[in-house]
Amino acid sequence: MAEILTPDICVIGAGSGGLTTAAASAAFGVPVVLIERGRMGGDCLNYGCVPSKALLAAAHHAAAIREAPRFGVSAGEPQIDFAAVQRHVADVIATIAPNDSVERFEGLGVTVLKASAAFVDARTVSAGGRLVRPRRFVIAAGSSPLVPPIEGLAETPHLTNETIFGLTTCPEHLVIIGGGPIGMEMAQAHRRLGAKVTLLDGETALGREDADLAAVVLDRLRAEGVTIEERTRVVRVAGEAGRIQVDVERRDGSTATIEGSHLLVAVGRSPNVEGLNLEAAGIDYDKRGITVGRDLRTSNRRAYAIGDIAGGPQFTHLANLHAGLVVRAILFRLPIRTPRDTLPRVTYTDPPLGQVGLTAVEADAQGITAEVLTWPYGENDRAQTERRTEGLIKLVVGRRGRLVGAGIVGHAADEITNLLSLAIGKGLTVGDLRDFVSPYPTLSEIGKRAATSYYVPYTRRPFVRRAIAFLRRFG
Repeated sequence: MAEILTPDICVIGAGSGGLTTAAASAAFGVPVVLIERGRMGGDCLNYGCVPSKALLAAAHHAAAIREAPRFGVSAGEPQIDFAAVQRHVADVIATIAPNDSVERFEGLGVTVLKASAAFVDARTVSAGGRLVRPRRFVIAAGSSPLVPPIEGLAETPHLTNETIFGLTTCPEHLVIIGGGPIGMEMAQAHRRLGAKVTLLDGETALGREDADLAAVVLDRLRAEGVTIEERTRVVRVAGEAGRIQVDVERRDGSTATIEGSHLLVAVGRSPNVEGLNLEAAGIDYDKRGITVGRDLRTSNRRAYAIGDIAGGPQFTHLANLHAGLVVRAILFRLPIRTPRDTLPRVTYTDPPLGQVGLTAVEADAQGITAEVLTWPYGENDRAQTERRTEGLIKLVVGRRGRLVGAGIVGHAADEITNLLSLAIGKGLTVGDLRDFVSPYPTLSEIGKRAATSYYVPYTRRPFVRRAIAFLRRFG
């Protein structure tokens, strides 16, 4: 007869959200069982955020060497050891991995089951020959790369974000299907490290982002030699390792065959609902993931779903936010609601592109009357010293000067997005952004300058000028 475990909480999935939930709950002395069928740390540590940013860091150093003559420093063309670059990526993962390890979590008092989880009924999960019957479930099983139904793709060697970091030689010609953040980041990284790169998108690359901000990123990648074909549909693929053919059809009706050495599929991610036997637990789901309310509860009142599998935006920081919320709900019985329209996101190209809250187009679609304030990087003194003057900030301002959205593209825009996220998340106004003291010279001043421009029209108002003229009479 199978052993039955009866913890307070059973967490399914040891990615970012699941680990945060387990660690926080165990810290309060709550019995927790954590089930993970794959690698501890999930996608973010092993295949996503960590390796991609490590690869981008190596590519940044290569680009810096090429740009050094602009600053009076000559170093020549960088010599790139691609195998050493990948060892750097692996070393970064290995350095972080102990924080997410089985040993660490068992040390925290968590019972870790390295097995696949499947619901037996609404109250019970089977994993590794054991049954787990907790008071509450937290399903944090994440997502996997989406492989689209392109003719020939299943039979043709191709890469995803789960396999591309295993390459030991630089692709001669990397063809990428998908112009979202993953596709754009990998395109620039591999181009800077020596590969020829062609990126294909069926619509508009970075199409979710503000068009003016996205254009800055696309212009930079094209200037670095990345071929970007938009409104280009992939009809079929064929070939063998080292020689891939991609047949495309463009919006104007023309066709072409693109030959490359490697193919990367980066068209999105699919929630890991298969194999969980959610039907047995009475948990509703669809192709987007498990159906949850703003309180993250599923149709089974004993179960919550967080992170990628919960059907919303697929970000590590959102999974962490979800984890904090469900811990409050389960441990302290506090009501929770996931925030809307305040979630930041960043595409970590160079220059990076950050967005938080609503774009101008999204504000208009929601019937929000908004004013858009912009300020260029070229008007920032620190940007001039760094010779990084490409880019701009956009503030979307609603009634009474309240910030409802902000987007920024340019040097260090990923870090500046933190300030914008705080401002919008706390419901601040352009006046608040105008009045905060920014050390000089810093790139964050760009937000302050944009906010200040909101008040420029007041300087031309007759009433204001008459008031100043009146006050001048008093000396």
